[in-house]
Amino acid sequence: MLEISKNSELSASSVTPPTIVALKQPTSQAWVKMAIANLDTILLDHSHCERKAAGVALNLMFRYPSNTQLVRMLTAIAREELEHFEQVNQWLERWHIPLGHLSAPPYGAGMKAQIRPQEPQRLLDSLLVSGLIEARSHERLGLLANHSPDPDLGKFYRSLMASEARHYGVYWVLANTYFERDVVKERLEELAVAESELLETLHPEPRIHS
Repeated sequence: MLEISKNSELSASSVTPPTIVALKQPTSQAWVKMAIANLDTILLDHSHCERKAAGVALNLMFRYPSNTQLVRMLTAIAREELEHFEQVNQWLERWHIPLGHLSAPPYGAGMKAQIRPQEPQRLLDSLLVSGLIEARSHERLGLLANHSPDPDLGKFYRSLMASEARHYGVYWVLANTYFERDVVKERLEELAVAESELLETLHPEPRIHS
């Protein structure tokens, strides 16, 4: 179900984190340098990301209330995303970073634009786009874990990685529940290319998905 590259065999102290095979390109070192130099902003953006991720799961549940397996599995994801939201907010309090607005990078809107408006394609694309965002989060939290100058923060980010990978797996399973495997594979390939293209140019402001 969940494919992880051979990098997953590396130790926790390794420079390279595990990467979900669906991602077409790894994150650049330029992003790592920007993120580590702006951890306050990254933490604040991470808070927003967890809140938005919970909202995505809830919105899918409201849009497809008769899809029993989707509702059941995304209920668990929404709950866990909100738990992570609270945990990140505790880090904000510890570092005396006030909750506040941040402008969004083009990544989220770019991924949303890939979702076709007509059903059933809309459901398929929504699941796969959500899964790819979780996959990228898994990779980037691993990079933050490995490069954070604060050992406790690094440990915290490492503790979230398994959840992000599992969330990718849930969206992948749901896509294969409601659609034929070949259809899912082909569309995932297309969306993964688009996802990597959105990150080719580093956004000038530090964000989890910039």
